[in-house]
Amino acid sequence: MLLLFGGALGLLGGLALGGSLAPLGRIRLRWPLVVPIALIIKELGVWGPLATMGAGPWVYVVSAVALFSWLLYHRRELPWDWIIAVGMAINLVVVLANGGHMPVRVALAHRGPPQLLELGSWGQYVLEGPHTRLRWLDDTIGLPGLLGRAFPQAYSAGDMVAALGLLVTLLLITRPTRLRRLTSR
Repeated sequence: MLLLFGGALGLLGGLALGGSLAPLGRIRLRWPLVVPIALIIKELGVWGPLATMGAGPWVYVVSAVALFSWLLYHRRELPWDWIIAVGMAINLVVVLANGGHMPVRVALAHRGPPQLLELGSWGQYVLEGPHTRLRWLDDTIGLPGLLGRAFPQAYSAGDMVAALGLLVTLLLITRPTRLRRLTSR
């Protein structure tokens, strides 16, 4: 959800600066269904049937690798999407270092699915523990105030970087033509 919020802010920012959605329509992307399928798999890994499957976390990893590869492939069409890819790479490193699971700080676990606290592991998530690797990059961020109410989950540094990357990418695509010329030099 935070990723979508970053994207919405990028679009709104571009429009607020006097830009247009028209440049989005001119971008030709190959395999566009990779993005929604990867995002659906992520959600099914928490709220759907993948949450209870032993292979669920690895299905999520495969979909995240596919999305990461898709972003790298489209670096010419979406020149700032490398920021999104960096955020995803950070998350992939943490997940792979922890056996296919993203650890969640115990103090923030109540913000996710209730099964995570009850079972200690749910879908691609697992409670942070003494054997957690790269704990400083796992889901340790809880957003404050109104943002925390709107987006109550725990987030990782990779999530933050990816959301910022989508914001920047869409802002720069939709910005006004005069700003596009100034920033492309």
